[in-house]
Amino acid sequence: MPKTGDSMVSDIVGIFTDPILVFPGGWGDTLPDWIKGAITMDRLEMSIRASKGEEETGTDAEACAYLYTAGLSFPMDHDWSKIYLYVSTRTYTRHKGGQMPEDIRVESLDDYQMGELKRLKDWLYHQRVRVRQERERADRRLERDEAEAQSKAEQPELFQF
Repeated sequence: MPKTGDSMVSDIVGIFTDPILVFPGGWGDTLPDWIKGAITMDRLEMSIRASKGEEETGTDAEACAYLYTAGLSFPMDHDWSKIYLYVSTRTYTRHKGGQMPEDIRVESLDDYQMGELKRLKDWLYHQRVRVRQERERADRRLERDEAEAQSKAEQPELFQF
């Protein structure tokens, strides 16, 4: 289904205002500032690719932030550790311009791990869009309630029962 003008504007605004999803557990405030900027840049790039027909999904930087906080909350198994190191390698190399240390650098994943990463990115994207839509609905409801209250205040009731 093609996007409406309002939907496209919402998506563009969402690039900058959507929340950064982190694993519940209180580690979200430890995210480095550079990764927050990387998330915004990756979201912008994803939006451009989506405008050319690619399916919109979460980004490597978003997956990196989520897995970073998850890794501080509980131990990860081999597959998720490798996925985390893979997105970390890609995100760090791309946005910090440095090389990951050889002993933790992961440059490829097997098919199962790539499928799990895709599933995580899709989930992250849909969660942040859901949060944005709920926020927009709440804003519209508040505006409607305020308009009704002002209208009621300006127009006195003709009859009191």
